[in-house]
Amino acid sequence: MAVDLAVEARERGIQYFLISFVDLFGTLRAKLAPASAITGMSKNGAGFAGFASWLDMTPAHPDVLAIPDPDSLIQIPWKPEVGWLAADLYMDGKEVDQAPRNALRRILKKAKDAGYTVKTGVECEYFLVSPDGEALSDPSDTQAKPCYDQSALMRRYDVISEVCDSMLQLGWGPYQNDHEDANGQFEMNWDFDDALKTADRMTFFKYMMKSIAEKHGLRATFMPKPFTHLTGNGCHVHVSLWKGDQNAFEDDNDPLGLSKEAYHFIGGLIDGADEICSITNPTVNSYKRINAPVTTSGATWSPNTVTFAGNNRTHMIRVPGGGRFEFRLPDGATNPYLLPAAMLAAGLDGMAKKTDPGKPLDIDMYAEGHKAPAGVKKLPLNLLDALRLTDKSKLLRGALGDELVDSYVKLKTKDWNEFSRQLTPWERATTLDC
Repeated sequence: MAVDLAVEARERGIQYFLISFVDLFGTLRAKLAPASAITGMSKNGAGFAGFASWLDMTPAHPDVLAIPDPDSLIQIPWKPEVGWLAADLYMDGKEVDQAPRNALRRILKKAKDAGYTVKTGVECEYFLVSPDGEALSDPSDTQAKPCYDQSALMRRYDVISEVCDSMLQLGWGPYQNDHEDANGQFEMNWDFDDALKTADRMTFFKYMMKSIAEKHGLRATFMPKPFTHLTGNGCHVHVSLWKGDQNAFEDDNDPLGLSKEAYHFIGGLIDGADEICSITNPTVNSYKRINAPVTTSGATWSPNTVTFAGNNRTHMIRVPGGGRFEFRLPDGATNPYLLPAAMLAAGLDGMAKKTDPGKPLDIDMYAEGHKAPAGVKKLPLNLLDALRLTDKSKLLRGALGDELVDSYVKLKTKDWNEFSRQLTPWERATTLDC
């Protein structure tokens, strides 16, 4: 039975609804509607001017109508009189092809038509910093190897426990919180689920993390590389495909516990990694994480080559156990909906073509990368190179559509051009006396 939002409002004491969508840059947009208007909004949508967000539209375009998905309803734990809703975008009665959530829904339908349910789990790393973003929030967090530092973790107990309590209240199944590899960096894990639900929860998690940090006088950032000497923020994704209750990626007779379908999916990701890189790593700053020099902890924990292995974190794809794999390329700036959409585009293409990923490389890619086969692909060195590969990608154009790819590349290239116009202190220091 479909969720009736008006009934939910009465029963839960919800007075307002945030009707939200994520644009091509991953920015969360919303309108606040009183509960008395939610029945009309559910039918007709909340109106937005697409040009005013990061969608490829002009002021002359008609309204974009955000139709809320009732199944996505989240009652905000720290503000229970407000309900949050993910919405799908329509214009003139048709789905907006470039809208990220629409794109994910389309490719999930393609997987469903092939008999598969896609399940994902995400690991969203973040830093807690000062309100101006210039410094870590904890001046005592100074260890060279701070990962799992209990004292630093507990100094941020108030923030982390409030977020974890919120996830418990929402039924997400959070199961661990830790201090990550960089000073001031943390990660919170919750149960994997259907890919659309995980994308909605990732979207809300970022909003929740920022809001609760702000409440405590801090700032949470998912910026890929906010400090040059520290490990960056990854957004690792764990992936499995299911047929009913059966994990289609699991094979107990395989050394890594993976089925042929899983290997073909990995093969597709290896083939398409450079083409989807502008989506998994969507900012200028992203390429300071995946192509970074060694950090103060001794490792970047991010890939720079397109390889896979067993339980080995120096590769782009890690297989930590049977029936799933971990995709370690994406960073904290990635769009919660475009990430799984692009990843599925590559993986499903690999399954359709029965792409062979080759043998897993059981080497330390940080220390022994020179031992990798000569044909191993490198990742793009900057956003512009990545965008050019996305623009030429038949894979993404076929799976996500020309409108989305054209719009994404156009707007992100403008972003690159804006960056290129900046004059940096480094340029002055190294070029003033040329």
